[in-house]
Amino acid sequence: MTTITTLNEFDDRLIDMKYISGYTGMTDKWFYALIKQGKFPKPIKLGRTSRWKMSELINWLNKQEEASSR
Repeated sequence: MTTITTLNEFDDRLIDMKYISGYTGMTDKWFYALIKQGKFPKPIKLGRTSRWKMSELINWLNKQEEASSR
C-alpha cells in the first residue's frame, strides 16, 4: 500500500475547510456531516474560525485509502 503523502513535524500547518474541500474535491457540508458522526477530526477553534492540522487530513485520507483497498 502507498500512502498519499508524508509530513515532517515542521510541515504540519493549520488548514481551513476551503483548503480541505479543494484538496479532496468533496464539499464542506459532507465534511461537517462526517465531523458530526465522529468520522472526521474535530476542528481546532481559533476565535470564530476552524482549522485542522494538515497531518490530520493526511492521516484521515490514508485511513480511507486503507479501508477501500480491503
